[in-house]
Amino acid sequence: MSFRTTTAIDFVEDVSPGSGALPPRAWYASSDAKALSLDGAWRFRLSATADAEDDSFAEEGYDAAGWAEVTVPGHWVLQGDGAFGLPIYTNHLYPFPVDPPHVPTENPTGDHLRVFDLPEDWPADGGAVVRFDGVESCARVWLNGTDLGEFKGSRLAHEFAVGHLLKPKDNVLAVRVHQWSAGSYLEDQDQWWLPGIFREVTLLHRPSGSAGDFFVHASYDHVTGEGTLRVDSDVDGRVLVPALDIDVATGEAATAPVTPWSAENPRLYDGELVTEGERVPLRIGFRTVVLEDGLIKVNGSAILFKGVNRHEWHPEKGRTLDLETMREDVLLMKRHNLNAVRTSHYPPHPAFLDLCDEYGLWVIDECDLETHGFVEQGWRDNPVDDDRWTPALLDRASRMVERDKNHPSIVFWSLGNEAGTGRGLTAMAEWIHGRDSSRLVHYEGDWNCRDTDVYSRMYADHAEVERIGKRLDGGPQVRRELPFIQCEYGHAMGNGPGGIADYQDIFEKYDRLQGGFIWEWIDHGIKHPELGYAYGGDFGEELHDGNFVCDGLIFPDRTPSPGLVEYKKVIEPVRIEGADGSVRITNKYDFADLSALAFEWSYQVDGETVETGTLSVPALAPGASADLKLPEPPAHESAEAQWTVRARLAADSAWAPKDHLVAWGQVPASSAVRPSVATGDRPVRGERLITLGPASFDARTGALRTIGGVAVESPRLDVWRATTDNDEGEWNGGICYSKLWRNLGLHRMQHRLDSVELGEDALTVRTRVAPAAREVGLATVYRWTSDGTKLRLTVSVGPEGEWTQPLPRLGVRLGLPAADQVRWFGGGPGEAYPDTRKASIVGRYDSTVDELQTPYLRPQENGARADVRWVELGGLRIEGDPEFSFTARRWTTEQLDAAAHLTDLRAGDTVWVNLDHGHHGVGSQSCGPGPLPQYHLRAEPAEFSFVFSVID
Repeated sequence: MSFRTTTAIDFVEDVSPGSGALPPRAWYASSDAKALSLDGAWRFRLSATADAEDDSFAEEGYDAAGWAEVTVPGHWVLQGDGAFGLPIYTNHLYPFPVDPPHVPTENPTGDHLRVFDLPEDWPADGGAVVRFDGVESCARVWLNGTDLGEFKGSRLAHEFAVGHLLKPKDNVLAVRVHQWSAGSYLEDQDQWWLPGIFREVTLLHRPSGSAGDFFVHASYDHVTGEGTLRVDSDVDGRVLVPALDIDVATGEAATAPVTPWSAENPRLYDGELVTEGERVPLRIGFRTVVLEDGLIKVNGSAILFKGVNRHEWHPEKGRTLDLETMREDVLLMKRHNLNAVRTSHYPPHPAFLDLCDEYGLWVIDECDLETHGFVEQGWRDNPVDDDRWTPALLDRASRMVERDKNHPSIVFWSLGNEAGTGRGLTAMAEWIHGRDSSRLVHYEGDWNCRDTDVYSRMYADHAEVERIGKRLDGGPQVRRELPFIQCEYGHAMGNGPGGIADYQDIFEKYDRLQGGFIWEWIDHGIKHPELGYAYGGDFGEELHDGNFVCDGLIFPDRTPSPGLVEYKKVIEPVRIEGADGSVRITNKYDFADLSALAFEWSYQVDGETVETGTLSVPALAPGASADLKLPEPPAHESAEAQWTVRARLAADSAWAPKDHLVAWGQVPASSAVRPSVATGDRPVRGERLITLGPASFDARTGALRTIGGVAVESPRLDVWRATTDNDEGEWNGGICYSKLWRNLGLHRMQHRLDSVELGEDALTVRTRVAPAAREVGLATVYRWTSDGTKLRLTVSVGPEGEWTQPLPRLGVRLGLPAADQVRWFGGGPGEAYPDTRKASIVGRYDSTVDELQTPYLRPQENGARADVRWVELGGLRIEGDPEFSFTARRWTTEQLDAAAHLTDLRAGDTVWVNLDHGHHGVGSQSCGPGPLPQYHLRAEPAEFSFVFSVID
């Protein structure tokens, strides 16, 4: 046996990748060789420093009965109810002093012990390896008292040869894991810092003559339709693909007609690598990725990425995901029309890549590398430009490529993220290009494109993206000749992202622009017994970045957010548009025709479907269009009418059932009918009340009190919204609208009553709405009229003073008695704002007040339904002229604005309703551009009306 002394911890701060591990090789889930999972309950001891305990715990016979237990795979800080420490969230700031490669003495260190027996049928011959698929951030490993070595590279696989050490019973696997190490400087990704053995630990039998490393080369010639297969292996064997009648020796090529693999048609051929000691299943996808004519082409065609960045996340288990959770992610992506994923910012669990192969997603596989915290000192001492760190960088690059190289879904290798530039990155790019010429290399930080095959940016605004599309962006000649992708855009933090439809229009306009990847897939909220979901700062972190970790298209429980629903509509692969009783269908796929889709039409009158039918659409080729005549509309009285055309799956697919909705469009048939109210009634003043038709008003103030017996908190002008994460953002020196609005005082507007006037046919209340300490204001007139049954409110707004900034919202707010059910005719079923309204489809909807709320982890403006003709709730029907948006909540805007978590909100006895004439766009300025000018709500003269009536 060999042991190191307690002072032998220099490896923690060693910039090398480690020692003792086997060279990286291709990962595969199973073969006919034996495997033993070592997952489950492990004994666990936590120390405050790296050298608090000696190594005797790794010795056979050590008594760990008094230790606690943790589940492996898992993060120890997410177990033990806080007894094992707490999570830390930072975006780019290192949570320890920046003094590479040194780390704090206070270095939480977890000793893990697992005692196991070999199965009775475990072969006596051959060797064995123990594989760790992911450990954060640095580990030393012993088996039966023998020191195997140590490693860094948290999201990368490491194997150790152990066959000579195994016993039939009572094997002792000991692992010491340090939270901080030199490797932590290379893993400063925007995520929670979560130490532990968070991916599987497996013992693998390696029979004599078993497969070692192998590389599946499966190319496709789009001219001849033939695929060429060659499997290079470090152990001789044969490759069998029965469906293609292939039986060939390793290292030799075979050619056959094939159906190529693409994200739209992920055709995989089952094969087998047979060596003397092992049979390894293969899933082979034939495809060729090239840079040609300045474009990224797969199988001869340029592709458009409609992608998302994906961190691995589970609200209770952190970065520990099981297969079904990963499958749920992939199915959600496919069902929302996504075709690509960037594995930000590390290689994912390899099973996720198997799923991308199976269901069809283009993948940018990203190396486990980010040194973002060095930006604070102008990138001084950045490891990627320090030759001492280059072996560690090359180790990370090779472990990614070798592990994942047999996945057809991967079309790009990415060097990492936000690590500046330097010699180490160049060395990585050179090694990758030399090892795998069948894919392209990506790295966003290489703006000169010295090392990369694509010009990649994050959060470039719309105008810059258009300049790039026109090749007017300048830069070196080599860059101007390359295609462009936005590897991050549309920051999906809170309400938003806004403006993604405008980005998509630009992507589709210029060939050079080959799409992008929304940031990001999932909110990284941690389930919390008191807060619902916790984010940065909720665990007492010294440094943190708040809820910046909650910026996903799905909520932590994997419920799609409105942002994902919007994105699905924006990137739908069939465009449906029309006018005058005809519809144009355009195929936006890159490879597939429309034969897998069935089209249907429906005809709505005032939002109610009155007739339906099928629409015969030819199997259009990619990029082709067809103009089709819709049927003659059914007769109906004067009312608003529209056609809705939907494209659904014609049969079950691997990722969704028959009739799954893929795309839709609406075609107007007749215009909306404006509500009208005669002005026959005359207001009558009493001692305390003024009556007008069904309503009563306060005689002194003119404030509405009741409508037909329904008590109403009087409508009055409202310009404030609970600021969104994007309102709070000031990315790249942009305008922080929240600061602008709060400095002006729009959150504390005062209402001055100027007059209450009773006319022959109207009650007119004149007011001025303005913030304290400012000269600007809004002259606001409320004019009430009635025909005896209905009540009409016309609001006229005139800005006074010099308004140089947009308003958050413009409309009226009123209170109704506690109500539950809500019905409306307008946009739905979900929320919509000026620059996030593509997914809003006009129809009739039913909901509850509670269901109208969008549960953003940090409460903020949410839940507006747009293009509303009328809404019914609380005993009233409210019609708009023109259409309006509404929200209804059991708390005030001020309470919503003050809340830090959803659990801070308490329902009251009043439902507060906003009837909005306009809203400022939401943009994505939490990390990206603000709303485009066309979505600004300018302070200018406006007039809008609402008609109130009582309903049973």
